Amino acid sequence: MSDPQDTTTGTLVQGKATPRGKFPHVKRAGDFLFVSGTSSRRADNSFAGAQADAMGTTMLDIREQTRAVIENIRDILQGVGAGLEDVVEISSYLVNMNDFGGYNEVYGEFFDSTGPARTTVAVHQLPHPYLLIEIKAVAYRPAQS
Repeated sequence: MSDPQDTTTGTLVQGKATPRGKFPHVKRAGDFLFVSGTSSRRADNSFAGAQADAMGTTMLDIREQTRAVIENIRDILQGVGAGLEDVVEISSYLVNMNDFGGYNEVYGEFFDSTGPARTTVAVHQLPHPYLLIEIKAVAYRPAQS
C-alpha cells in the first residue's frame, strides 16, 4: 500500500526510447522532477544526428543530436505536466569538447542566460558509439494538490 503523502514516483513516457536499464525517464521527488540522462535515441532505437553509409563510415552531428536531446527532455517533462521553462539545472556530457561550440549554439536556441544552471563535462564514452552527447536535467514544478 502506498503512502498518500509520498510524492516520489518514477515515470516512463510513451513514445520515447525505452531506458536501457531499470530506471524511469523522470522521477518526481516532492516538487522536483529529475530527468534521467537523455540522448538522441529514438523510440525505434535509431539515433538523431547519426548516420552510417554502406561501408560503415559514420557521420555524427552534434547540433542535430543536441537539438534531439533537448526536445526529448522537453517531451519527457511535458509527459508529467512540466516544460523546459521549469528546468533549474542541466548537466551535459560531451564525448569530445571540440563539439562544445555546436552544442552551445543549439543550447542557446532553447535557453538564455536566465535559464537553468549548467555544467558541461567531457566523458570518455557514452552507452553507444553514435552518441556525442547526453544530458540530465532537474526541473521544479509544484505537485498538483
